[in-house]
Amino acid sequence: MKNPIKNNLIIELHVPDLDLVKDFYSKLGFKVTMDDKINENELGYVTMTREDEMGSTMLNFYGGDERVYDQSYFKQFPKDTKRAYASEVTIVVKDIEAMYKLAMDNLKNHVVKPLRSNEDHGHKWKDFRMEDPFGFYLRFTEVLDWGQR
Repeated sequence: MKNPIKNNLIIELHVPDLDLVKDFYSKLGFKVTMDDKINENELGYVTMTREDEMGSTMLNFYGGDERVYDQSYFKQFPKDTKRAYASEVTIVVKDIEAMYKLAMDNLKNHVVKPLRSNEDHGHKWKDFRMEDPFGFYLRFTEVLDWGQR
């Protein structure tokens, strides 16, 4: 199946612990594709990518220590605010059952909505939801032609 999603969006998630990012997302099949180490003057940057028949999904993470809370926009919110309040990161996968098994085997406590079937506007698909260690709400879904309703 040809991937019907055409998107140039780049996601950059600001987090206080890049090691925790690498541990969590590697358990979901992501691999580190870039890792700029933190030094005493600059925060770090990690890119993680997951490949399957649908293509590649890339997530970018900035930060690595408490200085991430001083970023010009985010510093206006309390540190204990969930990092992605009122947003969702949707990740399309070819084999949703295999992805769900991977999540349940490795990160069961982070699954917040189990695998379920959906039907809306003439489309049928399966998805499940997770929350990462920083409060980012993740939706893993089968391919759906988002442009066709």
